[in-house]
Amino acid sequence: MRLAILGFAAALLLAGCQSTPSESDSASSDASASNGTGADSSLSQENLGSADPGTQEDLEQRIGDRVFFDFDSSSIRQDQRRTVELLAEWLQRYDNVQLSIEGHADERGTREYNLALGERRANAVEEMLISLGVPESRLRTISYGKERPAELGSNEQAWAANRRAEFVVR
Repeated sequence: MRLAILGFAAALLLAGCQSTPSESDSASSDASASNGTGADSSLSQENLGSADPGTQEDLEQRIGDRVFFDFDSSSIRQDQRRTVELLAEWLQRYDNVQLSIEGHADERGTREYNLALGERRANAVEEMLISLGVPESRLRTISYGKERPAELGSNEQAWAANRRAEFVVR
């Protein structure tokens, strides 16, 4: 009897240590969304998570809420294009969603220069979305330049994090 109880306790302990596929999938999806790569290439219902469809949280869970740019550039990087493509698919799926595209820059350069650069970045994303079939009437762009950094610091890591366009459901 004692051996049976020990075996049962050991089985419970091992079962508690295993992760379910949905936990693993959720963690990897969160990691891909946070790095802005848009690695989640499917908009199927099972990838929804706990967010209401068509909300900011849904957008962040499925695709991510930003793309990144190279220094002094407003061209959408090749590794960021898939994120914009997925965003276009998501917007076509939820045709009632309005989106703001916020352009940002790192701290280097004057306020005026960075406002103009942020505007070019937001416009580049908007133009790609329009070319992918999203009506212009559902999009709005705004530039914050260097005024709203995602990461504080005067180093390449912070600068890279701040050279971005963010997507905000409105």
